[in-house]
Amino acid sequence: MPSHKLFYGWVVLGAAILTITMGIGTLFSLGVFLKPVEEAMGWSRGAIGSVALLNWLIFGLGSFVSGVLSDRVGTRTVVLAGGLLLGLGLVLGSQVTTLWQFYLTFGLLVGTGVSAFYVPLTATATKWFSARRGLAVGIVSAGNGLGILVLSPLTRFLISAFDWRTAMLILGDLAWLVVIPAGLLIRNSPVDVGAVAHGDVSTDAGPIPSHTAGSALRSLPFWTIALTHFACCAAHSGPIFHMVAHAMDQGVAKMAAATVLGVSGFSSIFGRLGAGLLADRFGPRHTLVATLGLQAAMIFLYLFTSDLTTFYALGLVFGVAYGGAMPLYAVLTRERFGERVMGTIYGGVFFISSIGMGIGSFAGGYIFDLLGSYRGLYLGSFAIGMTAVVLALTLRPPRGAPAPGFPPVLH
Repeated sequence: MPSHKLFYGWVVLGAAILTITMGIGTLFSLGVFLKPVEEAMGWSRGAIGSVALLNWLIFGLGSFVSGVLSDRVGTRTVVLAGGLLLGLGLVLGSQVTTLWQFYLTFGLLVGTGVSAFYVPLTATATKWFSARRGLAVGIVSAGNGLGILVLSPLTRFLISAFDWRTAMLILGDLAWLVVIPAGLLIRNSPVDVGAVAHGDVSTDAGPIPSHTAGSALRSLPFWTIALTHFACCAAHSGPIFHMVAHAMDQGVAKMAAATVLGVSGFSSIFGRLGAGLLADRFGPRHTLVATLGLQAAMIFLYLFTSDLTTFYALGLVFGVAYGGAMPLYAVLTRERFGERVMGTIYGGVFFISSIGMGIGSFAGGYIFDLLGSYRGLYLGSFAIGMTAVVLALTLRPPRGAPAPGFPPVLH
């Protein structure tokens, strides 16, 4: 495109951030709804946590399907369909009277709607940017943290001002108002607007291996990345989902407890962007190992946290850690399997990781109902977090790739 015109890839990234902010923020808002719904409906935390488990299972499976569909029919179509389902799930969820209805609306419809966003939009970002792919993916991933930052306190404010039903209804209307216009701005690749990717494609580090979807899904690198992502998410999902309830149990005021989650989401934005920059310079594997180690350490420290100041401080660092890890799996996937099947393969990775997200969220509620505290959750999450570190250490760079931060050697 002419140099004086705005590169459309930045518009795509902006639309992606808005979409993911609304989708992921809504998904994590269930943690804010946890105690109000428990008190109003008489459902246990384990029961509501099982809705989160279904939510993440549907989200993960839907992410795989949406990744495949984005490779075939385009990301724009997938995102628009997801926006319609997300709003519908929230609006209907505000009217439920039984637990099974909550499973159907927030668990199934919301999970399916949000699943149409992250994987297709991340795969699309890797098509628009080549020289700074890590940063581009980090920017898209920042929508996750921004969603927690914005939607958590907003949800708590709406609940306090009205009730949980009205709050959920408003979020559903907001989802339609934000996601559908943003989805209309998405273009699937630079070819759609007569452009080329930002940065010459020759800047890619090393040769990209040629894979079919089937061969990639059966390969050892796929399963190593997927299981590392699974352990990473299983470790941090429980502490994130139960962060507000845990803070309130420790005597923190309701609105302050919601802002603790918001602070964590805010700092995760910097973690995602910073990790993307570090991955471009030092390589995604080394950056991933560092962020996973920091994540495990922060989870362990939650065992000793009981006052608002400490919750804020720990939430800041914890957000940087889990946020920093998340965009790196997409970079690792693109680095090993290339662009052609990126949506499908990263969808598979994300599906497996979402099972970890669901298990962690459910286990936290189950452990609390069983033991009356979250101590067991943090101990178990710490152990799983260390397992993620070990798995990440087994990753090897793709054959023929140059050392991070240096140009390829010409033969």
